[in-house]
Amino acid sequence: MKIFSQNNISLFLLLGILLLPLSFYAQQPNGKFTIVVHGGAGSMNPNMEESSKQVYLNSLTEALIIGKEILENDGSSLDAVEQVVRFLEDDSLFNAGRGAVFTSEGKNELDASIMDGKDLSSGAVAGVTIIKNPISLARLVKEKTPHVLFAGKGADELGIELGVEIVDPSYFFVYERYEELQKQMEKVKGTVGCVAIDQYGNISAATSTGGRTGKMPGRVGDTPIINAGTYANNQTCGVSATGIGELFIKHAACYQVSVLMEFKGYTLKQAAEEVIFNILPDGSGGIISVDKNYNYELTFNTQSMMRGVATSDGVFEVKIWK
Repeated sequence: MKIFSQNNISLFLLLGILLLPLSFYAQQPNGKFTIVVHGGAGSMNPNMEESSKQVYLNSLTEALIIGKEILENDGSSLDAVEQVVRFLEDDSLFNAGRGAVFTSEGKNELDASIMDGKDLSSGAVAGVTIIKNPISLARLVKEKTPHVLFAGKGADELGIELGVEIVDPSYFFVYERYEELQKQMEKVKGTVGCVAIDQYGNISAATSTGGRTGKMPGRVGDTPIINAGTYANNQTCGVSATGIGELFIKHAACYQVSVLMEFKGYTLKQAAEEVIFNILPDGSGGIISVDKNYNYELTFNTQSMMRGVATSDGVFEVKIWK
């Protein structure tokens, strides 16, 4: 007596496929991605020399290409945002990594954070002085420790223990670039950040900075503070901020975008504009954001924000002014 006929076996196989957990289907690449990047908000002179403007646009373009290629090849959003920010940390044009601004004591103290929207896991470092790429140490904090934030000497020592690249503090001080920027860019140097959603629907965000020019030693802004300077949640959106850190901390600005979407039903555009134009004071800065539906927003209340976007639909652009 046959217990299983060919038809019965086929039926069982079909039922098995239909009963597979949703997580199985979620892991299939959908061919879609969105990535946004910023190089800081401020008051860059729109009449600056064309050659100087192009230097910034070229760097943002190269950063976007790095992230875009990772996402196009089924890479994770977490890898994409880390590598984009690493590139910008290595570029002395920006206020992150090499070329970061100085404290009132003439030193460089660097902050960074990264967040994975898949499980809200996060890592951050503040006030590091010898870590070549703070964003990569932030990721290791997330993945190799039970903690979220390390600061100062402890963060530097953790970097040594985990084997990240260490440099002499003089590496960050680029006098020629600093002097040139003071003359041509009117003291504008921007925090850097990146937000992306990959082909699996996972959202990640990363931010890195040298802080505010002339800051008091030990001062920490919003960049390494999850919810203030960086946030990512697969259920809503990912956000990276740039501007006056104290204001973004007070208002938990990046998290607020997510909260407005989750609890008030705002679209990404509505939530980003509510935070930047109604909650934060004018001139405080800007945010870049991506939602779970692959939409993006680049929102700021300053004269300028160096920014760019690339999508699987063929959008690719970098801008500075409104």
